[in-house]
Amino acid sequence: MTVPANLIGGLAAAIERVRRLAAPADATLRAFFREHPAMGQRDRAFVAEGTFAYLRHLRSLETLAGDVPPRKLALAVAVRELGHSVRELEGATRAHEREWLAEFKGRLATPLLPAVAADLPDWLWERLGAVYGDERRAALAKALAAQAPFDLRVNATKATREEALAALSADGFAVTPTPYAPLGLRVSGHAQLAKHPWLADGRLEVQDEGSQLVAHLVAPRRSDMVVDFCAGAGGKTLALGALMRSQGRLYAFDVIDKRLAAFKPRLARSGLSNVHPELIAHERDARVKRLAGKVDRVLVDAPCTGFGTLRRNPDLKWRHGPEAVAELAAKQASILAAAATLLKPGGRLVYATCSILPEENEAIVQQFLDGHAAFRSADVASELARLRIPLDTGATLKLAPDTHGCDGFFAAILERRAA
Repeated sequence: MTVPANLIGGLAAAIERVRRLAAPADATLRAFFREHPAMGQRDRAFVAEGTFAYLRHLRSLETLAGDVPPRKLALAVAVRELGHSVRELEGATRAHEREWLAEFKGRLATPLLPAVAADLPDWLWERLGAVYGDERRAALAKALAAQAPFDLRVNATKATREEALAALSADGFAVTPTPYAPLGLRVSGHAQLAKHPWLADGRLEVQDEGSQLVAHLVAPRRSDMVVDFCAGAGGKTLALGALMRSQGRLYAFDVIDKRLAAFKPRLARSGLSNVHPELIAHERDARVKRLAGKVDRVLVDAPCTGFGTLRRNPDLKWRHGPEAVAELAAKQASILAAAATLLKPGGRLVYATCSILPEENEAIVQQFLDGHAAFRSADVASELARLRIPLDTGATLKLAPDTHGCDGFFAAILERRAA
């Protein structure tokens, strides 16, 4: 298709904004669209797709393009990442820009250093090699630079997966069950589902399959008292509430009021009556202390680098350096220790991150177990088998896009020994 000039201009302006890395890319892009209310839905989709393609492939694009302004980067994205020809861009470009594009296309076969070709910072490329080995690192890096699938979770209090599958299929969407998550659906292609009635009334929620599996590991019972210690946007909270069939009591703690405010409309759509969002000042808040020793299940979805979600949040690889990993590890250890005080004897805590680095995952769990004799680890593979989920990643949950098709997640089950 012929690309209008205004789209290249819009993409260039968005790239100029997000490349500053001053805030999360999705928030930056939302603010950008608010400032350009006349931009239509299709134009926004083009700009959003191009902007995230730029962030996914920032290093190789800028290496091949050289030190050029955002407009030329937008043209490079349109050709290399979005698949447009120079002819399709003719109406949006001047003669000298078309000459530059031809030169740029001639450089696309230029050999690149491995970390540049993988679109990763050097330190992360080296770290992944040390953890996974060269062959697995290459596959993982390739998967992390791809677009993520569009996953949904069926709200089991309102519908079955079979009903949702039939409804979306009847509406013309290419949809299949997720391979592992019992309530998951995966939609192929560029699905325009934002205003679909099943999302509008809470029968469906957007949630990656890996995130859904973490909630299943908590395995809350209907009469339980449960705490989602770092609720964030509330996706796992809603999954837990539905697994409890809207019974028992489920607290959604978070330290950021805006997150809880954004969560409340989702909660209202879900129809759940057992969820209680609560703002806490920090992990040692009085609201936490009053529940000490009283809780059956705790989920700690700890703040992390998010490197398992680079397909959705590609800016994270440019915003987080090695120093952030160390800072987050200290925070993760502190949050886990505080959350563990909530558990009653015989209770279960699931520690989870969307990171693929062991210093945020296995190292935090082992450090905790070394200092807390009252706790022991439980086997994730056995729990998944009990839940009839056809997945075995060993004693802990370790998901990655190259092997499982979902976001990268880690989870460990910790149990407080019965008194």
